Amino acid sequence: MSAALAALRQLVGGFGTAVLALALLGLLTLTAVASLAGVGLLLAPALLRAVHALARRERGRLSRHGVELVAPDPAPVRLRLALADDTTRRELRWLAVHATFGLLAGLLGLLLPVFAVRDTLFPLVWPLAPSGATSTSLGFGTADSWAQASVVSLLGVGWIAIILGLGPGLARLQARPAVRLLAAGPGTDLSLRIAELTATRAAALDAHAVELRRIERSLHDGTQNRLVSVTVLLGAARRMVARDPAGAEELLERAQSAAEQALSELRAVARGILPPVLADRGLAGALSGLAANSGVPCRTDVDLPERCPASVEASAYFVVAEALTNVAKHSGATDVAVTVRSRGGRLLLRVEDDGHGGADEAGGSGLTGIRRRIAAHDGVLRLTSPRGGPTVLEVDFPCGS
Repeated sequence: MSAALAALRQLVGGFGTAVLALALLGLLTLTAVASLAGVGLLLAPALLRAVHALARRERGRLSRHGVELVAPDPAPVRLRLALADDTTRRELRWLAVHATFGLLAGLLGLLLPVFAVRDTLFPLVWPLAPSGATSTSLGFGTADSWAQASVVSLLGVGWIAIILGLGPGLARLQARPAVRLLAAGPGTDLSLRIAELTATRAAALDAHAVELRRIERSLHDGTQNRLVSVTVLLGAARRMVARDPAGAEELLERAQSAAEQALSELRAVARGILPPVLADRGLAGALSGLAANSGVPCRTDVDLPERCPASVEASAYFVVAEALTNVAKHSGATDVAVTVRSRGGRLLLRVEDDGHGGADEAGGSGLTGIRRRIAAHDGVLRLTSPRGGPTVLEVDFPCGS
């Protein structure tokens, strides 16, 4: 069911870009005709920019649905260079296909749910329908009895079966021209993408090294000192037990207190590495625990049909934990909402507060660490925080196995 709903959203989104592609294709056709008189040549650069912008929008839309497309090098907008540019020619071919087949597939994704709801519920509204009105969404047949009206509901069940069975495949067919034509061609220089991945890997390794140093400091400065204190106190108590039992008992109590503090610090360090609550209760339960302990009233809305990989859940957990800490320290907010969705192989996370805004990644608020953690998964972080608020932190990264 979740796959069918995700496919419908993808088809409807494709319908939107297909309408734009159809309009742009019409303008290009008019411009080509006007160019015979020399007038259309002035509009060509603007239309080429529009084609490139729509292609970028389609790549971004498909990436949000789990279809990864490596973008080609920026295409030229000067007419003479564009005519010889392979990327431009590929985008124009995609424009023609998407404006026709993509529009049809998107229209089906838009109409099929309407047909399913309309025909399934038809027996409920049949008594109110005008005499002789068409019974089915396809525009034929009339119902003159309850039995005939009930038959129409069977057609609605058929629409639902089509959505569940063919929806994902139809979404893949709609996306196929973009996968073939909008991705970087075999001759495209991928050095920028390689450089980006190299920088991402370096940032992830740096973040890992910082985390290891933090754990080492926590163990050395906290837990190790507590355990040394326990050892010293136990040694002193053993020497005093014969000549001063009361003093030995006091030392043993202090040793027990130090051991309990060391155990508490060890548990805190373990939670900082990978919170056990993630394995026990999943991301939804872990985030509920964070919300309950938040310094600002926090609401969570988590919709995860299935578990994500452990590293992804841990990253999402720590991103929310850091974000809630920032809200409590810097925002002056009175309310914060955490929303998590899993759609099309992507984890979408949103943290929104009603504070005074003005969050700045360069201000030492932990946002740099969040960005590095997300970049290690090849994800994207978007921050919107105007003066006066609200502040919205959005995270989008792959959660496939």
